[in-house]
Amino acid sequence: MAGKTLYLGPRLKKLRRELGLTQSNMAADLDISASYIALMERNQRPVTAEMLLKLATTYRIDVADLADKDADETSARLHSALRDPLFSDIAIEPLDIEDIATSYPGMAEALLRLHTAFGEEQLALASRREEGPVRADIAVADPVAEARAFLAARRNCFPSLDDSAAEASRRLTSFDSMKDHMAEVYGLELCLADDGLLLGSVRWYDYHRRRVHISERLDSTGRRFQAALQIAIMGHGPAIDKLIAEGRFADEDGARLARRALQSYWAAALLMPYRAFRKAAAELRYDVEALAARFSVSFEQAAHRLTTLQRPGEEGVPFFFLRVDRAGNVSKRLDGAGFPLARHGGGCPLWNIHEVFATPGNVDAQLIDLPDGQRYVSIARTVRAGGGGFGARSVLRSVALACSAEHLDALVYAQALKGAEPTPIGVACRLCHRPRCIARSAPPIGRELTPSRFRDSGVPFDFSQD
Repeated sequence: MAGKTLYLGPRLKKLRRELGLTQSNMAADLDISASYIALMERNQRPVTAEMLLKLATTYRIDVADLADKDADETSARLHSALRDPLFSDIAIEPLDIEDIATSYPGMAEALLRLHTAFGEEQLALASRREEGPVRADIAVADPVAEARAFLAARRNCFPSLDDSAAEASRRLTSFDSMKDHMAEVYGLELCLADDGLLLGSVRWYDYHRRRVHISERLDSTGRRFQAALQIAIMGHGPAIDKLIAEGRFADEDGARLARRALQSYWAAALLMPYRAFRKAAAELRYDVEALAARFSVSFEQAAHRLTTLQRPGEEGVPFFFLRVDRAGNVSKRLDGAGFPLARHGGGCPLWNIHEVFATPGNVDAQLIDLPDGQRYVSIARTVRAGGGGFGARSVLRSVALACSAEHLDALVYAQALKGAEPTPIGVACRLCHRPRCIARSAPPIGRELTPSRFRDSGVPFDFSQD
């Protein structure tokens, strides 16, 4: 150990402040000069092994307490952020990134926050361009778009929530254990209730009677999720609010939707702990049905969770997720991969997200090809919400989980898609310039329609390809 040196400036300063000491106080305790303390805190002098031992014995601390437990994660986040094409012309050595994360954690966090804010603005700009010009004197808040941008800018991954949920999952392994936890920690009775009491709701916190009612019409996966969601709301509000404070919302509605998304995120992370779920996903080759069965969750919950596996240094296959109804309305977008199709797509009828309505409950795998040459694997299936009794209303939707085709070999669906011809689709008809598309509902912007006086091409809109 003799002769080994470390630069621990920020951590030494943090320790000193936690102990309530000035540099002069610490210098006197360690029998060194105050100027030497200042130099060590500025990383201009190393903290030697002998100095570490003196710190440990003087202040009765474990040397491990001086280790930065977050340095590895900060380093991984920095590596991920600096892969952005924005920095492609800057040569940054991996060791430099490690040094910044270890020696200048404050600067590292500042850079990461700026990069996240930049990502949010890029997404907002893309959405505004997609929607067309708006009057500069009218500010229209779109809380749904704001919440989606908040999640997408962070790649729908929140390690702090994953960590706290994973810790809780060790003891909250069943609905009954969650029921006991609610009683012991919050003094709340968790119970099932009929529709007559809930009036169509799936969960109701009866504040005055100190009860949380969950609809008996939910299946076991729905009941567990609602119980986990109530625990997230009751016990993890401050952690979630801290994340929300980092967002940029025009009004409370956007923040409210983002907060609801993070509460659901924590609940899903409790049922499907990050590391266990990521390991199982690799073992099962991302078979969504098999994952749902192993973790006792629904197909949609498992598909949703797969979009969150982007923790720096522990990434899974990057997926995006869409949910649509029969009319083509997109009710959920989750993007853990940063793909344009996830932000603006969903309307092409040739995509299997629409075709699976013809075979409810069956999983379909499809290779899709965008006009710009990007190719994806799409796994789609219908899911049903509501119901649970005769006459109870329900809605059938379709979900699609998609990733870049470069990950095909990692997926169980590869065996069905090897050698298959990709289906050409577009993001939207107005933006798709594929000629002779029989499914087209509108001509592309900027293309002149060809006259049909002498010939009928057989397609809805025949346009010049020049």
